[in-house]
Amino acid sequence: MDRPTSISQIKKACANIASELMKIHPAVGSLGDKPAQDDIIKAIYQLTKELETIKKKVAAVERQEDTPEM
Repeated sequence: MDRPTSISQIKKACANIASELMKIHPAVGSLGDKPAQDDIIKAIYQLTKELETIKKKVAAVERQEDTPEM
């Protein structure tokens, strides 16, 4: 797999994961278990932070690719 294809695949996977995480959040309120809800919200937050880290790293690699060689 070449670099542009890898970047594209990672970006697409990140978008899919983010979409799925957005489906979890509204369902948490219906659990009726405050401690579990709090833990799940914290976990969603951590997952979101890690996902953003991946997206930033891929964006940095993509910018390097767009920079012409000196």
